[in-house]
Amino acid sequence: MPSRLLNRLAVTLLLIAASAFWTSANAQFSPKTTGQGTSVVTTPYVRAELMAHAPQGVAPGQPLWLGLQITHQPEWHTYWKNPGDSGLPTDLAWTLPAGLDAGEIAWPLPRKIPIGTLANYGYEGTVLLPVPVTVASTFAAGPLAKDAVIKLRASWLVCRKECIPEEGEFTLQLPLRSTTALNGAAFEAAAKAQPQPVLAGTNGIVPDSQAQIADGNALQISVHGLPVAVRGKTLDLFPETSEVIENAVQWTQAWNGSVWTAKIPLAAQRSSSPSLMPVVLAERAAEQGAAAHGTGPDTRTGYRAELKVLGTWPQGAAVASVSPALDAALKANAAQAAQATGGAGAPLAGSGASTLTLSAALLGALLGGLILNLMPCVFPVLAIKVVGFTQHAQDRRAHRLSGLAYTAGVVLSFLLLGALMLGLRAAGEAVGWGFQLQSPAVVAGLAALFTVIGLNLAGVFEFGHFLPSSVASLQARHPVADSFLTGVLAVAVASPCTAPFMGASMGLTATLPVPQALAVFAVLGLGLALPYLAASFIPAVARALPRPGAWMDTFRKFMAFPMFATVVWLVWVLGQQSGIDGAGALLILLVGVGLVAWSLSLAGRARRWMATVSVAAFALLAWSFGPHITNASPAHTAEATRAGGAQWQAWAPDAAEQIVASGRPVFVDFTAAWCVTCQYNKKTTLADSDVLADLSAKNVVLLRADWTRRDPAITAALAQLGRNGVPVYVFYRAGKPPVVLTEVLSVQEVRATIAQL
Repeated sequence: MPSRLLNRLAVTLLLIAASAFWTSANAQFSPKTTGQGTSVVTTPYVRAELMAHAPQGVAPGQPLWLGLQITHQPEWHTYWKNPGDSGLPTDLAWTLPAGLDAGEIAWPLPRKIPIGTLANYGYEGTVLLPVPVTVASTFAAGPLAKDAVIKLRASWLVCRKECIPEEGEFTLQLPLRSTTALNGAAFEAAAKAQPQPVLAGTNGIVPDSQAQIADGNALQISVHGLPVAVRGKTLDLFPETSEVIENAVQWTQAWNGSVWTAKIPLAAQRSSSPSLMPVVLAERAAEQGAAAHGTGPDTRTGYRAELKVLGTWPQGAAVASVSPALDAALKANAAQAAQATGGAGAPLAGSGASTLTLSAALLGALLGGLILNLMPCVFPVLAIKVVGFTQHAQDRRAHRLSGLAYTAGVVLSFLLLGALMLGLRAAGEAVGWGFQLQSPAVVAGLAALFTVIGLNLAGVFEFGHFLPSSVASLQARHPVADSFLTGVLAVAVASPCTAPFMGASMGLTATLPVPQALAVFAVLGLGLALPYLAASFIPAVARALPRPGAWMDTFRKFMAFPMFATVVWLVWVLGQQSGIDGAGALLILLVGVGLVAWSLSLAGRARRWMATVSVAAFALLAWSFGPHITNASPAHTAEATRAGGAQWQAWAPDAAEQIVASGRPVFVDFTAAWCVTCQYNKKTTLADSDVLADLSAKNVVLLRADWTRRDPAITAALAQLGRNGVPVYVFYRAGKPPVVLTEVLSVQEVRATIAQL
């Protein structure tokens, strides 16, 4: 019955229903939707429903479960916590009343879904993803409250041959004092579908069970204590850690009494090296008949074991993968692309990131800021901080003030830089992190600044010798200001660097509301300053530092060389922007800067005459050579032409039509990084030598449209082809309609189409 009609009837029946409500505590009530949302989202590929199970009502100490039930159309599937060779796991972001705390998804046993030479882990048919909810002892909904409003934003990737990112927002009202057990059977079945510990009463750790690294390229696994019901049977293994083993290859297994053993090859593109490897074992789905295809009940029982890894992991490959924070960003971007096509489950514009997405971005920013301290571009600032630490080593108060001031300088500088970047983006400028280093003038200014600092550390001059006495005394009275400015300097040097985890968080700021984006910048700054802030407040660090003495002068002069090395790097950067003439002009001006700094350090009449001459000479050099610094390098145009002449060219709107008009056929690959079918086709059919030879013989232009990130132009092009997901493969030819190929390409299909061009 529609919720509006329910609301009208509620007014009429209020007095009658009130007494029945309070005397029917044991009656079963199903959750109801609110006028602001729905508990069911239906798309052409899935039906997703938010469900609840509270057999004793919502009260402290009583069981409460929430869950998202996904019913797939035939042949479609979504993914497990480890999606396998590709895909993305379903993500649930909850908004709950105060006092309710949602846990992690209690993932049911998945199925292995092979696609060619790849394999995924996921769900077909109907699956419920249950989430336990803890009700705090302080939970109090109010004397008049009857319901708890539960909100969920969920995102999932649904695939068959093509993959389509979807997202939905769900709302339901959960009765507080009545039994909500209508979905009890579904939650009971989901509980039975969860993998059980191999040994009851443990968390999965089984004595003597282990994974031994064998021959440097395989895992020799042995599991003890499996139930008698599965002994002697062929088992499937599902690793909870992704990118460790080859998911699709055939591997050997055997039973040695009650001990199950297997030898599984390591992934060629392995990116994880866990010391403890959790796995799920279950009877092979192929032996379960219709259940293997999602068309019948799944009677398998899964058993979870945490295996201690013995041996030394071989060197992992440098794979082109993404961090969890970036995975979340990709899902958000894909959902925005779905919104552009009016797809079901699209997010509301301007609603911001989910709690999980924002939390991942903030965590990535904090870790990225910490790791940023290890980047070479930040090394010069380490010199300044080390000298400052030794000066305050025996003064704990000054040490702490210095750490706080440095942190304030770093965080405020990151906020200002982030606000400037966001403002330029809002004004239509295509800028990214480190955008200021794209300006040759800024690069030259930083090079001059670090030259002056290097000369100061080397003892060529002291700032107090040529600063006005009032300024010099102010610096002496307020050394905290030096720490603050050092923080500003640290950001200026660190801004062109991108540390691990940091890039994903920075990329996500383009899709976040301004307050959330600035929070990411602030946390990034906190990560950069955190080691120095912690050292300022830990007495052991101060005690470990040597006492000030004559050695500091030697150390300070030695630290000038990292500054000069930074200058070399900045000159090289400018050379990439303005060519060899620009780099040479900057070197000449840096010599002039050194001359001016030296002349100002002199005393008496010599300072007056030499300073006048050196300043005049520098002005002449700047007038003569300054323009060379800001001139664009002609090498970039040639380099861009060479890059555009590669076999695969970047797709652009109307590019295919323009090329076809010139008489050449065009083949367009609409693809995305998270699409397993796309990656499979790239490695097989699209890399086949015969296919490539046929394409070359027909003079076909190859275009690749990457939909990994939101691109409204690609979305519109797919809509014109009657598609809203990838992969899509299209041949364009003069005077004829486009030819759209099947999602899973075969060599024969592609070659047959090429022959007709």
